[in-house]
Amino acid sequence: MKSKYIRPPVLILLTILLALSGCRGNQETQSGNNAIHISGAGSTFAAPLYNKWIEVYTKNHADVSISYDAVGSGEGSKRFIAGTVDFGASDSAMTDEKMAEVSGGVQLVPATAGAIVLAYNIPDLNGKLKLSRKVYVDIFLGRIRFWDDPHIKKDNPELKLPSLNIVTVVRSDSSGTTWAFTNHLSSISKEWRENGPRVGKEIDFPGNAMFGSGNGGVATKIKHSWGSIGYVEYGFAKRAALSMALLENKAGNFVEPNESSPTETLANTASTMPANLRLFLPDPDGKTSYPIVTYSWLLLNKRYDDKKQTTKLKEFISWGLTEGQKFGSKLGYAPLPGQVADAAAKAVNDIH
Repeated sequence: MKSKYIRPPVLILLTILLALSGCRGNQETQSGNNAIHISGAGSTFAAPLYNKWIEVYTKNHADVSISYDAVGSGEGSKRFIAGTVDFGASDSAMTDEKMAEVSGGVQLVPATAGAIVLAYNIPDLNGKLKLSRKVYVDIFLGRIRFWDDPHIKKDNPELKLPSLNIVTVVRSDSSGTTWAFTNHLSSISKEWRENGPRVGKEIDFPGNAMFGSGNGGVATKIKHSWGSIGYVEYGFAKRAALSMALLENKAGNFVEPNESSPTETLANTASTMPANLRLFLPDPDGKTSYPIVTYSWLLLNKRYDDKKQTTKLKEFISWGLTEGQKFGSKLGYAPLPGQVADAAAKAVNDIH
């Protein structure tokens, strides 16, 4: 005899179907399948700011989901050109030749800016290190190999510099930060420009070099390597509690990197921003200008196929150029000068 407590097969099947339906409904709610998705990739330099924008913006806009893959400017540009992401991000903008490869046209949008610092790890140093233009060029050319070199001592007579090997920390990936840094070195050094590594996203640095992936990777290598010095975005160096050198600028003054370092540089040059919004600052004028400052650009199509997605993308970037700028200083970036932000906003508005 069948027990009266056993459910009929129809009831069992109905129960299973209802349970599965409920699970699927919960999954759809949690994953936000109804939201429009936007994807981006590129610059590690600007990644902390872009991730902050995404966190704040999507929290208040449930109808859109945004992902950003910090893979470096070179890889981000490749993905953008290939059309596998909706926007790219680069600290070296894009050349006209590369832009011509994108059928929908390309709009460069300066989204933030910041300083590239020379962070170092010298044990028991009794003060802040100063580096002249010739000295830091020669360090990365592999010509100055010890921290107690007379050329370094000349600008730092009060420091107890050790007889310790200098190890440069450089990027292993295709990097807009590398491009901006080597563009600066090339502009201030004929030797670098004509006989050295020149300018590029991937450079074969001479001398005793160690490699790190992304700005975060370089900062980590410096933090754990005595005698090291490397180029890295200011915010990454600050969060890693790294020492940062005072660098000699075009006017011959040693400038300490801090939150406000790039601000005057940007203010002094904002009026020179061209119509294509591609302005490089390899060796800025100004008595107090920090010498290594770069814009970081978003790479956008001038025309997109999906109108709803285009609308959401434009809304997000427009927010980043206005409300989103206030998060920059807390993360080590310089807010865009007003006229640059206005020009960037107009360029976004013209996208369709």
